[in-house]
Amino acid sequence: MLTPILKSKVAALWDKFWSGGISNPLNAIEQITYLLFMKQLDETDKRKMSNADFLGEEFKSVFSGKYFPPGVDEKDEKNAVEKETLRWSFFKNMPSDDMLLHIQSRVFPFIKQLDDANSFFTKHMANAAFLIPSGRMLTEAVKTIDEIYKELEKENRFIDAQGDFYEFLLDSLRSSGKNGQFRTPTHIIELITELVEPKLGHKIADPASGTAGFLLAAYKYIITEFTSEDYKQKDDNGFERGTLADKLVDEQAKKMLNEETFFGFDIDPTMIRIGLMNLMMHGITQPKIDYKDTLSKNYNEDNFYDIVMANPPFAGSMDKGDLNPSFTVSSTKSELLFLERIYKMLRMGGTAGVVVPQGVLFGSSNAFITVRKLLLDKCELKAVITMPSGVFKPYAGVTSAILLFTKGGETKDVWFYEMQGDGLSLDDKRAEKFLPNGDRDFEDLHVIIDKYKKRNPKKETDRSQQHFFVPKQELIDNDYDLSLSKYKEEVYEEITFDKPKVILEKLADLEKEIVSSIQKLEKLF
Repeated sequence: MLTPILKSKVAALWDKFWSGGISNPLNAIEQITYLLFMKQLDETDKRKMSNADFLGEEFKSVFSGKYFPPGVDEKDEKNAVEKETLRWSFFKNMPSDDMLLHIQSRVFPFIKQLDDANSFFTKHMANAAFLIPSGRMLTEAVKTIDEIYKELEKENRFIDAQGDFYEFLLDSLRSSGKNGQFRTPTHIIELITELVEPKLGHKIADPASGTAGFLLAAYKYIITEFTSEDYKQKDDNGFERGTLADKLVDEQAKKMLNEETFFGFDIDPTMIRIGLMNLMMHGITQPKIDYKDTLSKNYNEDNFYDIVMANPPFAGSMDKGDLNPSFTVSSTKSELLFLERIYKMLRMGGTAGVVVPQGVLFGSSNAFITVRKLLLDKCELKAVITMPSGVFKPYAGVTSAILLFTKGGETKDVWFYEMQGDGLSLDDKRAEKFLPNGDRDFEDLHVIIDKYKKRNPKKETDRSQQHFFVPKQELIDNDYDLSLSKYKEEVYEEITFDKPKVILEKLADLEKEIVSSIQKLEKLF
């Protein structure tokens, strides 16, 4: 979450793009992301260099050697440029018009071909364009981004800077009347990641990856497992995270993590580029995010992934003619189709953590029942965690839930948890909550993880509590209904009232007291 100072600076950055002629919100977000990527590429390279020095390892900077800009022959050493001049820390001090020309002709083409020609990044950056029209606008934007990073460093916050920029900028997208994606709150992504526990060696996917928040969270979680305690710290949401990965020394394991672990799919080219850059700027050298409609006929990667985490589009409707014919759910509702898609993507024994609208839990049509039957009969449905409606504000007020299930397991009992708070106010402000001692109040966020890992169907039978188990057969008998309210027992405290005669006597006594008080006051005057 951005502080008021940071919000004002991000708002100022947005205003600069708006007044500079880039009025389409999505274009503005994309251009700002390119600048953030240039900034972060420099910062990440310096950090890796420092880490390598600390660990006594060799390190080759992405800014070492010479670069041949478009139109310059590789034999033409005279017109080649030193890659060091492509760093943010170098060009930010150039005169405005020189900086614009330098970025347009050298820096932007350089970042477009950062990886080898067959990489997903190079493929999806091919049609990317640098649209900032003037040197003055560029200089102001570069200056503002530097100020934002200095503010972050001053606060010593462990933060996904691009994610927070993007979330705040999306508010402009929403207020501009544009339909589209909204970013899943980072703390909800981290909660799901803690529950599914991704490991090194897993293939991890998101079928509607957007800015790649789930994939990034999985990467940070895995890296933390290989970071010594001295180099871990609590992030803004109270989760322990580390980035040094000093205990990950096997080169094959590093290669697996960087090149064979993270897979994302989306149908928005801008989101794909933002997602790829997001992962790359956090150290994943070859993320695999591709342009694919995972609900269409052209996608058939079944039984392939160990972990799937997703917050797929709600309330969308698909064209029947485009749907993959292997779907057994007879529906065009995206939230139902994505659940079957995720089931199909998982290998046997693979686990998913998915955000769904709560309507999926109790919808009475055959399609809704078919999907819930799939989760209960062909998976181990581990948990249904309901969330309050404010979790996705200010972008949406929909009530949602988290489903955790393992493909091919056997469901015996399902664990239900009613999240009542996530550590933020449930209004549009989404303000942080604090305990009387001044510490952050995370409410149910970390309690859910603790209770989930200690859950016991033999002990958690009291349905008047916040969490409890329900046997599978009872769920089947209720048309596979998974709504928590169906099974939760409300405890009502009986209110007793005095008899009318006693109430009247009390009123009469009260009246006498009032009259007596008035008489005493009159005597004073």
